[in-house]
Formats: sequence, C-alpha cells, structure tokens
Amino acid sequence: MSIAAREIHLKSRPAGLPGADNFQLVERSLPAPAAGQLLVKTLFMSVDPYMRGRMTDRPSYIAPFEIGQPLEGSAVGIVEQSAHPEFKAGDMVSHFSGWRDHVLVDAATANKIDTSKAPAEAWLGPLGIPGHTAYVGLLRIAGLKAGETVFVSAAAGAVGSMAVQIAKLKGARVVASVGSEEKARWVKELGADAIINYRTAGDLTEALKKAAPEGIDVYFDNVGGDHLRAALEAAKPRARFAICGMISGYNDEKPVPGPDNLAAMVIKSISMRGFLVLDHFDILPEFIADMAGWLADGRVTYRDTVVSGLENAPQAFIGLFSGDNLGKMLVKLD
Repeated sequence: MSIAAREIHLKSRPAGLPGADNFQLVERSLPAPAAGQLLVKTLFMSVDPYMRGRMTDRPSYIAPFEIGQPLEGSAVGIVEQSAHPEFKAGDMVSHFSGWRDHVLVDAATANKIDTSKAPAEAWLGPLGIPGHTAYVGLLRIAGLKAGETVFVSAAAGAVGSMAVQIAKLKGARVVASVGSEEKARWVKELGADAIINYRTAGDLTEALKKAAPEGIDVYFDNVGGDHLRAALEAAKPRARFAICGMISGYNDEKPVPGPDNLAAMVIKSISMRGFLVLDHFDILPEFIADMAGWLADGRVTYRDTVVSGLENAPQAFIGLFSGDNLGKMLVKLD
C-alpha cells in the first residue's frame, strides 16, 4: 500500500537571501519499504545555516541540492514500517532526509535514538550535530584549557549556546556575542562572563577589547567578517581559532574581502583551523556520554525555537539569517 507524503523541493537557486519562491511543497506517493529500508514518519526536522551553501551550484564538502528534488537535513522520527531485522515499528530514529513528512530511508543511514536520555528533539540540538560541533571545536580543534578566555560568536544559536556551556564546564572565562537583549539575557543565564550585543555595541573591536582586556586564548567562530577581525585584534600570542561557520557572508552574491588584519596571525603566532564535524565521528560515543550526563544533571540546558508545519519550513530557514531563533531552530511536523 502506498503512503501519501509531502516534501519541500528546491524550486530555484536563490540569489542573495532566499525567498519563499525558491521552495515548493510537493506531494507524492511512497511504496512500501524494500528490503533494508524503513518508512519513517518525521516528527522534527532541523534547518541550519550551512544549507544555504548547498542551494548554490558549486563544489563544496557536500553536494549541492538539486533543482526539483527534496532538500535534506537532520531529522528525527518514528519507524512506521521496517524491512530490516534490526529495526521495528515504533523505534525512534534520527536520519538525514528531513524536509519530508514521510520518507523511505536505508536502514544503514538511520540511527536509533534513546528518548529515555532526552526528548527526541534534543537529538537535533545538544545531543545532535550542534552539540557535537561545539564539543569538537572547543576540545579537539582549539584544545581549550581551564582558566583560558574564550570568545564565542553567535552565542545564542544552536552551536554557540552549546559552546558557551561546554567552555564554562571546562573552567574557561567566556565572552559571548549576540544580536539582541533577549539573547543577551539568555546567554547570561548560560553562564557567559561578558556579553556583547553587536547590534548596539558600536565598534565591535573596541567592545571585545573592553570585555576581554587581557585578550582571548580561543575564538569559536560562527560568524566571520567583523567578528573575526575583532578576534584577531584581541587574540593573545599563540591563540587558537576554531572556524566553524561564517554566517555573515552566506547570502553575499559576490565575495567580500576578508579581515584587513590577517597579519596578526603571524605577529601573534595564531593557529586558525576550519573544521567539519563530519570528520570527527570517532569521538561521537564520548560526546554522547558526556552530553547526556550534563543534560541529566542540569549542567547543560537548551532552548528550541519551534515552527509548526512542514509548509512553514522555508520561512523557518530564512529566519535564521535575521536571527529569529533563540537556540536551535526546529520545524515540528504535524
């Protein structure tokens, strides 16, 4: 028996900030799962800034989305039909075929999730890619040590809010950058020692120097642009920069010149390393154990900004670029 499914397709490639006309809601029928497949009903799906890069047809670390085909991304759901012996109906799983309310996935690409550790949606946030990314960036890439000062940009976002809390757990002093007073209040609750509202701070470089008068040892970069420039100015000798994302330039139609003070990398012997969490699945079990424990004892908390309805997923995604989200932006499917 076929299953009626709805999907969000990429209708056209955006120029600059995406708009609703770049997306299309499509209905289709799915057959019963073939051997090795699962039919999954998606409960929550993630929208993430990196998806903007996949909407442009250019080489990258992951293939671009195709015109007229479903978008994809992290999601959690419940198995409705299984044609694989290791899964049964009712199992909760994560998968990478979001933007669809029902989907056939290969069992090899699905992972069972333990909702006794945390609610299903938490496996898209603190226990998912955002939490794992913050963990890798701070501990493996930057080699954070107790007593150091860390600057986190986009600190009220999915990754940034995890980075703030992990840094505090490891004994660091945290300077956080956010884009609103509401976000500043929340990041203060998370434990940040100094907070900069970059929209009202004026000169960001001077604001960071004031917040970290002795300089920064580590920069966790989610933004790039003027934040990266300010971090280079504030860096101590032999500072380490973990470059996670550069959301400030994701919608630029033409390349924007980089910071004009890159010579600081030489003068101060700064180490700057970009990273992809995809290359660090070897420490996933260690991360899950640590994060599950931190969540259980209340040392890590999280917030989600939840938009209801698959049809509203494009608007939720677009809202990421105007800072509509506090914590993780999720879409709850009906």
